[in-house]
Amino acid sequence: MSSASSDSRRRPARDAVTATAAGGDDAAATIVAGAAPPRVVLVGRPNAGKSTLFNRLLRRRKALVDPTPGVTRDANEGVAVFGDRAVLLVDTGGFEAEGAAGLDVAVRACSLGAIADAALVVYVLDGKAGLSAADEAAARELRRRGAPVLFVVNKLDSPRREAGAGEFYRLGAADLISVSAEHGHGIPDLIETILARVPAAAAPGESTAIRVGIIGRPNVGKSSLVNRLLGYARTLVHETAGTTRDAVDTLLEVGGTRYLLIDTAGIRRRVRIHERVEKFAAAKALETVGRADVVVVVLDASEGATDQDMRIASRAWEEGRGLLVVANKWDLQRTAAKTFVDDVRVHYPSLTGVPVLTLSARTGAGVDALLPAVKRIAAAHAIELRTPRLNEVLAAVVRAKEPPLAHGRRPKLFYATQVGRRPPTIAIFTNAPTAIHPSYHRYLQKQIAAAFRVTGTPLRVQFRGRR
Repeated sequence: MSSASSDSRRRPARDAVTATAAGGDDAAATIVAGAAPPRVVLVGRPNAGKSTLFNRLLRRRKALVDPTPGVTRDANEGVAVFGDRAVLLVDTGGFEAEGAAGLDVAVRACSLGAIADAALVVYVLDGKAGLSAADEAAARELRRRGAPVLFVVNKLDSPRREAGAGEFYRLGAADLISVSAEHGHGIPDLIETILARVPAAAAPGESTAIRVGIIGRPNVGKSSLVNRLLGYARTLVHETAGTTRDAVDTLLEVGGTRYLLIDTAGIRRRVRIHERVEKFAAAKALETVGRADVVVVVLDASEGATDQDMRIASRAWEEGRGLLVVANKWDLQRTAAKTFVDDVRVHYPSLTGVPVLTLSARTGAGVDALLPAVKRIAAAHAIELRTPRLNEVLAAVVRAKEPPLAHGRRPKLFYATQVGRRPPTIAIFTNAPTAIHPSYHRYLQKQIAAAFRVTGTPLRVQFRGRR
């Protein structure tokens, strides 16, 4: 696949970002026109409380929070709405000093990259731990880069800690904002200061992006796939299993269609999860299923489909999401694609009718087919079925095969109408709603879905009484 950055139709939607108001996930929206919200980037040393402050300003728990240092690794974004104003908040990993090693090097690079186009950098200091040499080094680094910085002393939740905050003036800040992100102290003053220092941008309108949850086991290549689609390293990729922890949202526009890509932590079997952080990260990943239009379950083609892959796919299907299965790392597989897909369907018949793609995020082979498949599934997920045509299909299906007898009587199916979307839901009115055999229920679902070419999404059929 050609690089996304060289494709004029494919670009990260920097002018369109996930937005949340006080109502939580149901209030999420995307700016689709006008000025982008100014980027306000939260940086600081590990465990200074950046993610807690991020969640406090967003008014919801978007970022994973745990006492373990270094929980946040990728830059996590969300729009905070304050009245009629909006800012794009960016939570980053711990701002480690020079000389960091291993995964910390990538986390530091990600944090520094996030401040490049920031309207304001909020450097979060740990008021409980006090000023450190690393904080002073970070302040010098930010000034060297010319970043506009606001220093915020967090964890000041007692008079004794408030009294000791004076040492932070050694950073050379003209003023300091004192807060307790955990308890909400000082947050109104912080919001007022942020809004005074950044350009004004209107609160966002309704979302038009297709929400795509990228889900799967650890190390199957979810983050690599997201980065390949975007054309740049949005999320950290490292040989360390479990690199991604938060659900990381990024908007992408391709050919006039917007996609909200949600990269998630790997989900292992529950019995194999021992660390608390991994448990919370897996829970966040599963929450993504509930807010996605289409769930892309990524599996490792070199290993084949596993029972855990199918448990994840079944979870998405049962929750009424559109579903696409992607066999990544196809460059390591020597089996013909058709043979591989047929074998998956034989071993997991519940996937019959669910599209399965083979691709390689590393080489780009086959990746161009993913977003068009997602778009088709999203259209099926939101399909509107015309009542006259639906009843023509129902009549033909019943003529081909009548309902089986129940207690010596054959149920009568009178008419059908669509009563829901995402997923498409049909109500069939009958004189015996509790007497329809499960096998006939499945027959109706399958035949109606085939007639309307509904693939990759559940089609639900309900029976309602009418005499």
